[in-house]
Amino acid sequence: MITSIVQKMRLLTAITMLGLLALQPVFAQDDAITVLAAASLKESLEEAGKVFSARNGAEIKFSFAASAIIAKQIASGAPADLFASADINWMNYLDEKNLIQSNSRVNLLGNSLVFIAPQLSNIQTVPLTQDGILEAVGNGKIAIADMNTAPIGLYAKNASQKLGIWDVIEPRLLQAKNVIGAVLAVARGDAPIGLVYLTDAKNDSSVKIVAIYPEESNVLITYSFALTKASKNPEAEKFLEFLKTLTAMEIFEKAGYRILSKAG
Repeated sequence: MITSIVQKMRLLTAITMLGLLALQPVFAQDDAITVLAAASLKESLEEAGKVFSARNGAEIKFSFAASAIIAKQIASGAPADLFASADINWMNYLDEKNLIQSNSRVNLLGNSLVFIAPQLSNIQTVPLTQDGILEAVGNGKIAIADMNTAPIGLYAKNASQKLGIWDVIEPRLLQAKNVIGAVLAVARGDAPIGLVYLTDAKNDSSVKIVAIYPEESNVLITYSFALTKASKNPEAEKFLEFLKTLTAMEIFEKAGYRILSKAG
């Protein structure tokens, strides 16, 4: 009788342990750091996330879209621990609504604007002049991210106006959902050239860079990072601090970003 009771207790313990093991991934998922970030950060942030997770054991869930879309999602109550915007204006938008931890906010990265063409295109170089743009485009379009939601639209307009080429660019725009979509539009031949970030161009071997905007026209491009007010995950703060370290900076620099801030 006693033996039978002991066996039943052992069986019950084993079943309980198996149940706890089965639930571990669920608990881990609940503890994951949720990062909502600009689409142009995808490859580099995911790479940095893998390094951080390998070191700290923390799981990170990423979601990428245009900065305006993400900011509005957070304002509408979408769960997030960390917001990474390609535009300080959308970070300001959330700050004014008291939806980010202002003391965590940091302008971390910069970028550059470039024209791209399909890798096999005959276009080798596009002079940043009205005639140069018109010759490259011909009867086609210029792929770019959605001007209403992606910060690159404002950056492109400001920089192109300074160079005196916006008047020939604007009427020929083919707007994609985000910068990644603009790169894809060029890669598959929907547009002979595209106006995107340097980092996105470097990440896709199916396109090539045919013009780089001068450095002085890229100074406004700023990626701002901050913890959200709703975040209760201490690992999120650690991840943000990790993004300022030399290890993370090497990932960003390799991708083509300009470094604006790093840990001392």
